[in-house]
Amino acid sequence: MATEHPESKRKGGGGKLSRSETVTVRLDPKLRYLAELAARKQRRTVSSFIEWAVEQSFRDVTIYHGSGYNGDDNITIEQDAAELWDVDDAERFVRLAIKYPDLLTHDEQILWKVLLDSELLEPARFRTASGKIGWRWDVLEDYIFPALRQEWGSLNQFVADGKAQEWAMLTRKAIKEGRVYPRTPPSLKVTQADDTEDIPF
Repeated sequence: MATEHPESKRKGGGGKLSRSETVTVRLDPKLRYLAELAARKQRRTVSSFIEWAVEQSFRDVTIYHGSGYNGDDNITIEQDAAELWDVDDAERFVRLAIKYPDLLTHDEQILWKVLLDSELLEPARFRTASGKIGWRWDVLEDYIFPALRQEWGSLNQFVADGKAQEWAMLTRKAIKEGRVYPRTPPSLKVTQADDTEDIPF
């Protein structure tokens, strides 16, 4: 690991693999009663019905509002679910930060800023002819994410301890010394297609 911290070994890079998580939901009496009736009608438990209802609602929540021109259409959470979800915490975070930075919490914005400052993602980042920031997803998936998973625990611990910039500095140093990912990066030649497929940030 490029940047070790005394507590980092206790925080692995992988995501939680539990089948489901318990969430406490408060319903007013009317909503609770109607939910019970709906659950009976579908022969479900109330908790199963609520889980189903939440999943169904994803098709009605627009996560991206397109311009309506040249295929730039609205996107719902249901449509983008496969792109946003990953069992690994680190990869899931980067996917959200790249695609929908406006949805990051304040703490997540700090984490993203530190990650960018560390240059860990730099091999996959490019600027298009129009000046926008784009990302090579093949490089992210094959080259960056494996390295990020190894560093994720230490990154979070350093940030929690108020040592974010120290982590960024140590990571930049480790990258230069070839201790983070392979010394020879993949080709970063940007094709003309990349300019139309970039994701603005």
